[in-house]
Amino acid sequence: MAAPTTAERQASPDSDGPPPTVRRRRATLAALIAATVLVAGGTWLLYGSSWLRVTQVKVTGAEVLTPAEVVAAAAVPLGGPLASADTDGIASRLTKRLPRIDHVDVERSWPHTIALKVTERTPAALVESKGKYVEVDADGVRFATIDSAPSGIPLVELTPAHGASYRYFGTKTLLRSAVEVAGDLPDAVRRQARVIRVSSYDGITVRLSGGRTVVWGSAENGSEKAAALTALMKAAKGADQFDVSAPTSPAASSS
Repeated sequence: MAAPTTAERQASPDSDGPPPTVRRRRATLAALIAATVLVAGGTWLLYGSSWLRVTQVKVTGAEVLTPAEVVAAAAVPLGGPLASADTDGIASRLTKRLPRIDHVDVERSWPHTIALKVTERTPAALVESKGKYVEVDADGVRFATIDSAPSGIPLVELTPAHGASYRYFGTKTLLRSAVEVAGDLPDAVRRQARVIRVSSYDGITVRLSGGRTVVWGSAENGSEKAAALTALMKAAKGADQFDVSAPTSPAASSS
């Protein structure tokens, strides 16, 4: 007797189960159902359950600011789903409410924590105002007012006398020039800097400890002037007047 054809085997009640096409359809449907259940379950776990909700805020990197100040300014809503926490909004609130913060990384730390990694601004110079001192960072941003001047940070004196430099550049540009000079000073000299006086755009001088003075000129060519000053101070150790306004021809003298 001839062997049954494929069609006959598929139609026979004695076959081993449903045809391959039916089995594939059933497997696909089962996979879709499983995926739907997983997605629904995951969504509920992230947004609907009480397991993954914000219960604490952790602060790192704060040095002058206290963690309590940072947490208060961040105003992170507790009890809400961690997955929907507005990290950009938290960062924006912090930088607006606490100008001392240069930037902050806001991250979700599963299962219950918002982590705030703070980077504070570093003062490059001070500006006296009404008996107090305003801290200014390397970008010229005034970010805090303090009662007493810390050591190791030069005080900026703006004395343009409302001349041409003042009218053309304005206080903000002249202050930025002073801060730029503070950043360009060699490390050893910066620690001795007491006052950076700005009388005009190209009339910047630095008063050091021990009554010594550095004529810097403008804030331009800062790296060249720093190198010239370092060499000049080594070569003329007894001098108390250093002029690097023209870094290719520096000069030193004693009063």
